[in-house]
Amino acid sequence: MSGCLGDSLGAARAQLSEIMPPHEAEREARLILCHALDLRSAQLLSRLDQAWPVDGAQQRRFLDALSARRNRQPLSQILGTWDFYGRPFRVTSDTLTPRPDTETLVELALAEPFSRLLDLGTGTGAIAITLLAERPEVTGLATDISAAALDVARHNAQAAGVAERLTLTQADWFAGVEGRFDLIVSNPPYVDAATYGTLQPEVTQWEPSIALTPGGDGLSAYRVIAAHAPAHLSPGGRLIVEIGHDQGVTVARLMRAAGLADVRLHADLSGKDRVISATSP
Repeated sequence: MSGCLGDSLGAARAQLSEIMPPHEAEREARLILCHALDLRSAQLLSRLDQAWPVDGAQQRRFLDALSARRNRQPLSQILGTWDFYGRPFRVTSDTLTPRPDTETLVELALAEPFSRLLDLGTGTGAIAITLLAERPEVTGLATDISAAALDVARHNAQAAGVAERLTLTQADWFAGVEGRFDLIVSNPPYVDAATYGTLQPEVTQWEPSIALTPGGDGLSAYRVIAAHAPAHLSPGGRLIVEIGHDQGVTVARLMRAAGLADVRLHADLSGKDRVISATSP
C-alpha cells in the first residue's frame, strides 16, 4: 500500500460512503484505521501525513477489515469490542452489539437501590455487568439459552472485574431459576417477523436471529416474562424490560394482567418508548 495514512483514510471513507451516510463513513473509516494500526483516534490524527509502517500485517489488517465492513459485517464484530455505558464489551456473531438505546434501561435500574439482580437473555452481559460494576455491593444471576453467548458474557464479566458476583446459567428464560430478586431486567427478542425481513444486512446476516426476533408478533418473550416475573420478584421488586417503540401499550397490558403494579413507559433519548417498568405489589 502506497501513500500516507491520510490517503488510506480518504480511500476507506469513499468506499464506505457507498453503503452508509458520509458522516458515518468518516467515523467508521477512522475506527478501522485505528484498529489496524492499534492507535487511538487522537494519535491517528497526528500521523495522517506519515507513510504506512513497514509492517505488512497492519496493512493486511486494514484491507481485511475494510472488505469485511463493505460486506456489511457489523463494525463491532470487526473490531471485536464495543463500548456500552463507558466500558468495552467483547462482541461476536453469537451476540447482539450493545445499543445506546439500552442505556435507558440501565439508567432506570440505577435510579433505585437493589441488592440481587436477574438478567434474562443476557447476551454479551452488557446490562448485568454494567449494573454490577456500578453497584459493587450487588450480586446477580444472568441467563441465556445460547452457550456461545454465555462464553462471551463470561469473558466480559472477568474483564470488568465482576465475575465473582455474577452467576451465568444456560436457561430458557426462567427455566431452572430459583429464588426471588429485587430487580429483574431483560432486553428480549422483540422484532416481529414482518419487520425483521426489512432490517439491514448487518442485522439479518450477521447477528443471531434468536436474539432479535421470536417470530410472529414479536411478543412471545414478554408473555413469558410477565407471567413468571411475579413469582421471582421480592415484594416491591422491580421488573424493567426493553421494548420496541410501538409495543408499549400491549406489553403494559400483559404486565397488568399478570398482577404487576405501577406499570410505566419510559422514552429513550430520541423520545420513543424504549423501556417499560413495573413493580411487584
